[in-house]
Amino acid sequence: MPVLEKIKSAYLFWYQSYVILPKTHRYSLGEKIDKFFIDAIEAIITASFLNQAEKLPYVRLAIRKIDTLKIFLMILWETKSYDNKKYINLSIKLDEIGKNLGGWSGQIIKQNSLKK
Repeated sequence: MPVLEKIKSAYLFWYQSYVILPKTHRYSLGEKIDKFFIDAIEAIITASFLNQAEKLPYVRLAIRKIDTLKIFLMILWETKSYDNKKYINLSIKLDEIGKNLGGWSGQIIKQNSLKK
């Protein structure tokens, strides 16, 4: 599943930075971002095992988690606790994941409406 591979890759990239974040943000914003990553991964895994009619709520949950994660990541970057290059690299990965999830959501909606 391509989106799962992409989010796993993004998480591993994030984790390299997470462990060296300044303590002032590692245990606040860093933990939040880490949790949103884990929640999104869990939602994607769950959706991948469900039948077509049950997937949509989990895909939408993953989209919300990724969108919220992006905002917290932006705050971390704006407070100068996250390097410019790392922020850009991770943002690109997250944008691509968001597009994939949006496409998956649209596909599910289309397929579910055709069944009705």
